[in-house]
Amino acid sequence: MGNTSIQEGAEMFRRIIEIDKSKCNGCGLCAEACHEGAIAMYDGVANLIRDDYCDGLGDCLPECPTGAISFTVRQAEKYDEQAVLDHKRRMEKVAEEPATSVQSQLTMWPVQIKLVNPQSAFFDGADVLIAASCTAYAYGNFHTDFIRGKAVLIGCTKLDAVDYSEKLTTILSNNRIQSVTLAIMEVPCCGGMEFAVKKAMENSGKSIPLTISVIANNGEILKTSRYN
Repeated sequence: MGNTSIQEGAEMFRRIIEIDKSKCNGCGLCAEACHEGAIAMYDGVANLIRDDYCDGLGDCLPECPTGAISFTVRQAEKYDEQAVLDHKRRMEKVAEEPATSVQSQLTMWPVQIKLVNPQSAFFDGADVLIAASCTAYAYGNFHTDFIRGKAVLIGCTKLDAVDYSEKLTTILSNNRIQSVTLAIMEVPCCGGMEFAVKKAMENSGKSIPLTISVIANNGEILKTSRYN
């Protein structure tokens, strides 16, 4: 069964898998069957992590015991064999690396957005990391690549019934913040973190460099965007 694709101008419409999460029982058989690594488990259900990893051949379909996976034809990124190979090499390298002791880079406490004092001396002239709480578990080198040299704030807008933007505005407005890095997961609930940070940046009235990194549940950084 070949891959079906239709080119319309600059847009690519092609056959790609679709996952009905309401039917997924979390067995993970589809993720194991996907040779390209396009499927990963998150929150106990299967997720298509990147369109360009899916070749549209459907090796995962017969492995699903609940019929949660089917084909659809929609606008999607073209299957990228080189991206798949690079992804698989990264995953193999991670699996082969021996476990080593990693020194903590955390220099302040507390780090929960709800608990931190906006007037803390840690914020004076600081580069600030604002991170969704799941990111440190998903990204293996989180301390080295994200925390090192930064004042840290973590939270989850899905779990905390508060408006983070108010406290973040106070922190940004009342301190000499040099830069802000936002680390979030590629899941809908992390949209609340991005909204709160951007709202706080706007409300502060300051022009502070902002970097946003989006992390997949398998630990891969999907994209990094920078704003000045």
